[in-house]
Amino acid sequence: QVQLVESGGGLVQAGGSLRLSCAASGTTFSSNAMAWFRQAPEKERDFVATISARGLTTLYADSVKGRFTISRDNAKNTVDLQMNSLKPEDTAVYYCAAGRTYYGGRSPGNYDTWGQGTQVTVSS
Repeated sequence: QVQLVESGGGLVQAGGSLRLSCAASGTTFSSNAMAWFRQAPEKERDFVATISARGLTTLYADSVKGRFTISRDNAKNTVDLQMNSLKPEDTAVYYCAAGRTYYGGRSPGNYDTWGQGTQVTVSS
């Protein structure tokens, strides 16, 4: 069983950058896809990015493609989300998630372990 703890959220001006980190505990981290999702107030949880178990495959939501980069370090059991050129519409609680298998895709249903979330606020 994997347990996840996110960090790195905060308040930033539009055009700025933040780096989110997710630390995982448990013995299966390197066997699982990892992903970031986000949820704005009164909206559904949306897919942001995912990375396969060995880090060979990544997938991004169209809204963040070219601005966000997901990466993982299986030796350290961490997955990061580098967010550049932030926009006010990126404001949300960001969640780290561990997949059921080596690749998870966009669907939240493919992920069975979630962190507590970290708030990202982008001011205009």
